[in-house]
Amino acid sequence: MSKRDYYEILGVAKGSTADEIKKAYRKVAMQYHPDRNPGDKAAEEKFKEAAEAYEILSDADKRAQYDRFGHAGVGNGRAGGGFSGGNMNMEDIFSQFGDIFGDDIFGSFFGGGGRSGTRGRSRGIRGSNLRVKIKLNYEEIANGANKTIKVKKYVTCGTCSGSGAKDKGSVQTCGTCGGSGQVRKVTNTFLGQMQTVTTCPTCNGEGTTITNKCTSCKGEGRVYGEETVSIDIPAGVSEGMQLSMGGKGNAGERGGAPGDLIILIEEETHPQLQREGLNVALDLHISFTDAVFGTQLEVPTIDGKAKIKIPAGTHSGKIFRLKGKGFPAINSYEKGDQLIHVNVWTPQHLSAEEKAMMEKLQNSPNFKPQPAKGEKSFFDKVKEMFA
Repeated sequence: MSKRDYYEILGVAKGSTADEIKKAYRKVAMQYHPDRNPGDKAAEEKFKEAAEAYEILSDADKRAQYDRFGHAGVGNGRAGGGFSGGNMNMEDIFSQFGDIFGDDIFGSFFGGGGRSGTRGRSRGIRGSNLRVKIKLNYEEIANGANKTIKVKKYVTCGTCSGSGAKDKGSVQTCGTCGGSGQVRKVTNTFLGQMQTVTTCPTCNGEGTTITNKCTSCKGEGRVYGEETVSIDIPAGVSEGMQLSMGGKGNAGERGGAPGDLIILIEEETHPQLQREGLNVALDLHISFTDAVFGTQLEVPTIDGKAKIKIPAGTHSGKIFRLKGKGFPAINSYEKGDQLIHVNVWTPQHLSAEEKAMMEKLQNSPNFKPQPAKGEKSFFDKVKEMFA
C-alpha cells in the first residue's frame, strides 16, 4: 500500500508556512487523539500518520528532501529507517511533539489527571542528528546498494541502560512536580482564577530525579562509542540527495529519543560516461575508415558492456540511443537511455605514403561534403539528446 502525501494528511498546501503546518497538525492530532477516540484503532493510526507527516514537514531539511524526491527522499523507500514514528508508541510521540498541543489543553480539556496528565513528561533529552557521506559508482546508483558503515556517535550506556542512574534505587519521583513533569500555578486576576502549566524546573519535565549517577556515563545515560549501520540505498539516487534513517543518530540523554542519521549521496566520476539526469552520455571516437566502411564496437554502459553497430557512412556528430540503458527514476518505473555521440577521429600526422593516398582522393566527388536536405542540425541533435 502506497503512503499518503504528507501535505494531504495535514490538509495543507505545499507552500504552507511552518506556522500553518503546526496549526494543521494540532487540529488533525486533536481530532484523532486517543483520549477522544478510546479503543479506536483507525483513529490511532491516523494520529500516528499525522505525527509522521509533521515530523518531516516541520524539519526544514527533511521537508526540502521530501518536496524534491517524495517519500524515498526521507528514507521511506528502500532507504531504511525513515520516520522514527513508525516504531514509536504513544508516549514517544507525546514526548517529541507534546508541546504542539499546549500543556493547558491537557490540563483542562482532558481533565488534568490520569493517563493524559503524564504525557507532559519528557523522557530525557533527544539526541542530535548525524550526517555521513556515502560515495557510489554508476553501477551502484543504477541498481541500488547496501552499504555497511561504522558510525562514531553517542550510544546508550550499557551499564545503566540509558537511565543515567547507578541502580533502580537511585531514581526517585521528583518532589517538585510529584512525577507529572509539570507544575501548575493558579493566579488571581480581575477575570477570576487562571491556571498555567509549565515544565517542572527541577526535573526538566522528566518526572524523576537521580540521587546516585551511573559511574560509566556520569548520569547522561549515554557514552561515546561506535555503531555498525547497514544502509539500504534505493536505485536512482543522485548527487546531493539526502536520505534519512530515523533513530540512527546520537542517543538521547537519560532515555531521550535518538536523533536521525542523514546520508548525503555523492557520485563517483566515471572514466568514460557522464550523467545527464536519467540519461548517460558517451563520447565515442572512431577512425575515418570505420566511419566509411562501418564497424561493430563494444562500448561501456553503467552496468557492463554493450555491442553497437556503426553503419557505413556514419557522420561525425551522429547520436545513437541505447534504450533503457540509463538510470532509473527513484519514484517511478521510468528509466533513462544511453546516448552515444560519435566523433570521427581525424589523424594529425600522416606518413608520406598515407598523404599521397589521401591526395589522390581529395578531388573525388564522393569526398565532397553533400549533407542530406532532411538531416538534423547540431542544435536539433542536442535538443533530442536531452529530451
